[in-house]
Amino acid sequence: MPECRYSRTSLVYMLPLVLLIGSLFVGRYQTPVSAVVDESMKVFSSLIFGTPASVSTQHTVLFNVRLPRILAALLVGAALSTAGASFQGIFRNPLVSPYILGVGAGAGFGACLAILLWDNYLLIQLMAFAFGLLAMFLAISMGKASKGTGTLVFVLSGIIVSSIFTALTSLVKYMADPYDELPAIVFWLMGSLATVRYGDLLYILLPMFVGALVLFLLRWRINILSLGDEEARALGMNVEKMRLVIIVCATLLTSAAVSISGVIGWVGLVVPHISRMIVGPNYSRLMPMSMVIGASFLLLVDDLSRTIAATEIPLGILTSLVGAPLFAYLIRRGRMGWN
Repeated sequence: MPECRYSRTSLVYMLPLVLLIGSLFVGRYQTPVSAVVDESMKVFSSLIFGTPASVSTQHTVLFNVRLPRILAALLVGAALSTAGASFQGIFRNPLVSPYILGVGAGAGFGACLAILLWDNYLLIQLMAFAFGLLAMFLAISMGKASKGTGTLVFVLSGIIVSSIFTALTSLVKYMADPYDELPAIVFWLMGSLATVRYGDLLYILLPMFVGALVLFLLRWRINILSLGDEEARALGMNVEKMRLVIIVCATLLTSAAVSISGVIGWVGLVVPHISRMIVGPNYSRLMPMSMVIGASFLLLVDDLSRTIAATEIPLGILTSLVGAPLFAYLIRRGRMGWN
């Protein structure tokens, strides 16, 4: 029986690769299997033997439009779910999401401000990333200034910071041109990967790699923190320092993801619970499983957003429509415990 369980788990780890290949065929432009294989062989030949790269329409659609978007969906989904699982463990709360410290609201304000002032895609990304980190540092500073040490202080600080940046975002929307800037702001806040290119992936790879690597190496310490502060201190852990490191790394992942995708909800909230149902509460297995399930979940949602309607549906809408009923099902099944 255990062997069967581990074999099923191993199959789950193959899911992102299977979905990546399948997603190359998904879209308005028809791409038969023969065309995908032919263009792939041309790309490999160009990389290995230096032959001239293809400039056909199919090559452009597959490798300049779809592939960077697919890779972005995998990275963003993995980042949000990893951050969500980390936050739920250290705060010992099944309702915690990656945006608990106001990161989503801060990044949203930064992007809206950039759209209003410059309307430059690179600056929108940079401002979203910077203000997401700023929101996190404000929440942490506010928590320390209150002389509190418990997780409740951080949660309340995050609510305050989120409220401030949400109000500032509303102010920017009020000042924006209703015919040009306001639609761009609203569309960004709903989340999308339609404009992602390879350069955007290079921009987020370093912060995502650093944040994910540190969290992966510290995953067993999250197990200890999830037992409670008193138990962690009894085992010799510096609870405040370790919690701060995990918060910074999880926020780094979230800010990098939001900077290219906009604010996408429910991924970091629901996916860790699904992962616990598969591998249990041990973060040694839960962390990698959350990465895999999160990447697969967002890629599936992105495929739906590109195909189910004549115009592309923002990812934030679909993740809410899929995530909310799934979360309700988990509540009904009594699978809401963080451990």
